[in-house]
Amino acid sequence: MSKINIQICRCNSIEAGQIKLVENSLNIKYAINGTGKSTISKAIQFAINDKNVATNYLIQLKPFKYRTDSNTNNPEITGIDALESVAIFNEEYVSQYVFQPNELLKNSFDIFINNEAYKKGMDEINDLIKDISKTFDENKDIEIMLNDLNELFQSFGTAKGFAKSSTFYKAVGKGNLIENIPQGLEVYKDFIKHDKNTTWLKWQMTGKDYLDISNCCPFCTSSSIEEKKDTIKAIGDNYDSKLIEHLNKVINTVSKLSSYFTEDTYKKIIAISKNIDGLQKEQETFLLEIREQIDTLISKLSSIKSLGFKSLKDFDKVDAVIKDFKIDLNYIGHLNTEATSEKITKINKSLDEILEKSGQLQGKVKLQKVRIEDTIKTYEKEINDFLKYAGYSYSVNIEEDVNSNSYKMQLTHNDFVESNIDNAKNHLSYGEKNAFALILFMFDTLKNNQQLIILDDPISSFDKNKKFAIIEMLFRGEKSFKNKTVLMLTHDFEPIVDIVLHHSDIFNMVKPSASFLENIEGKLSEKEIVKDDIKSFIEIVEENIASLDETINKLIYLRRLYEIKNNKGLAYQLLSNVFHKREIPTHKSEEEMTEEEINEASREIQKAINESFQYNTCYLNMSDNNELIRLYEKATNNYEKLQIYRVLNNDNHDSRTIRKFINETFHIENDHIYQLNPCKYQTVPHYIIKECNQDIELLKAK
Repeated sequence: MSKINIQICRCNSIEAGQIKLVENSLNIKYAINGTGKSTISKAIQFAINDKNVATNYLIQLKPFKYRTDSNTNNPEITGIDALESVAIFNEEYVSQYVFQPNELLKNSFDIFINNEAYKKGMDEINDLIKDISKTFDENKDIEIMLNDLNELFQSFGTAKGFAKSSTFYKAVGKGNLIENIPQGLEVYKDFIKHDKNTTWLKWQMTGKDYLDISNCCPFCTSSSIEEKKDTIKAIGDNYDSKLIEHLNKVINTVSKLSSYFTEDTYKKIIAISKNIDGLQKEQETFLLEIREQIDTLISKLSSIKSLGFKSLKDFDKVDAVIKDFKIDLNYIGHLNTEATSEKITKINKSLDEILEKSGQLQGKVKLQKVRIEDTIKTYEKEINDFLKYAGYSYSVNIEEDVNSNSYKMQLTHNDFVESNIDNAKNHLSYGEKNAFALILFMFDTLKNNQQLIILDDPISSFDKNKKFAIIEMLFRGEKSFKNKTVLMLTHDFEPIVDIVLHHSDIFNMVKPSASFLENIEGKLSEKEIVKDDIKSFIEIVEENIASLDETINKLIYLRRLYEIKNNKGLAYQLLSNVFHKREIPTHKSEEEMTEEEINEASREIQKAINESFQYNTCYLNMSDNNELIRLYEKATNNYEKLQIYRVLNNDNHDSRTIRKFINETFHIENDHIYQLNPCKYQTVPHYIIKECNQDIELLKAK
């Protein structure tokens, strides 16, 4: 298996380090908090994106200690030359793509439906009806006619009758004041009838606000206008620039459609638009009849133009639908002209050509419909099975969006399946949101065929059964990350236990590899974790008791062994006296242990550690700070240092937080059934050991 060696330099807390990724495999990197897991994921993501689009987002990770160095000590990532694309699951992904207000996942259609099979099916259908699109493409005047008809239709308003709020009514409902200038205002005829009359009216009405300042003309100041003020003001009393604008627009649109209206119809519309008395009842009826016929033609043309899978999928007989689309101008009398007929004939001819292939079209539409239904069922079953077995009371459904040629994934609660949850973000808990987001991220990433997939601490917040359900969905499902290059960064050891130890047989298809990341003073390193490294605490204790060369270290592990087995007999009591530095060993009741009890306990301890044990000798060593300091400095792993420090000095540390951490770490092996041997893997944070080191130096100085 080929490997990718990625070197990371000067990125946040990582001064230098390297991680290895096995291609087409699951690479689990386990690390304690503060190691730099998120820095690793961001550094790789930024570096790949910077390489592809010539940006420099990686500079954001420059360590603070180098921020004053403008051109030196910049972040650097090498080893990613072969990587062209990356998808990363983190909180940013959740906030940007998941739990949209009107769908569960942004771009649901593209992710779940719009696959290669879907595209091929649509291409086959569109190829059979291409004569229609060709007719519209080659005859742009049809599109222009349709747009003009739409504009005129909109001017009539949407009410059943003639709405007074409609553009047409506002334009001519009270009479045409352009053709019928009120008495006394004839002097303004040239301006009122000019193409720019609305602009002039606005200018004139703004200027009249200055009439009362002086008797001079506010426009030219050359003469007195005292006698003309009433006439000037009358323009504003009789004319509304907005209504004139409506009138101009209606007349202009009617003029553009003149060749599509019969001569009689066109003359009557123009006569109505010039009427001084406003609309009469019979004129309204006439105009509404025109509106109805325009609506019929627009509806047919729009349906024909959008002819395709969406408009055909719900019908058993495609030929009947296409026949119904054909336009008969004999029943659209107001628009039955030579110009209209010329265009409609071309369209009807295209429909006739499609009718000849209606059998093929019927089969392709049916096949595409089945294909979509099967795809939806597959995705819904996979996701809903996961939700069910992970214990979530939700389910998803992929529904067609009636307002677009698309589909959306919706969420429902099992207690109320009658309605979708409009805003899932407000109803889901933190854990539920992360679980949904992670599964949806998987489908999104698979759809886009990303080369590298990074999961930044994805499942540590879930309880055990949900963790396994998510892992199984991510790496074992029919549509999953198996055979993908995946980097999973986590501070949770359970996934490693499940994937590498307990269920290695069922996860072998993802070829998992695991390693432990360590960051000491900025130097990042990793150590492989294999199946034999994952042990129960009892196994770890027994192994360390047998292998360590210092008696006190062996006794530390032996005492832990007694605790985990709840064996608090004489041997345990004697060990407690050793660690509490009692010269005369006592029981918990503070009664002194007898010589016989001490001897019996000593024999048991001696047998367990396979070397000589004398209480007095051990007590003297435990009471000797120099000896404990020697053992502390000799210890090669942080866990043992911590145990020796606790015996030596924990109660005296200034920080209650540090004391609490040390005390709890002393019993940390009880938190998990399986773990890594602390003699091999540095699972204790280095900053804790730094605190301990400082105290040790103070003790040495005394």
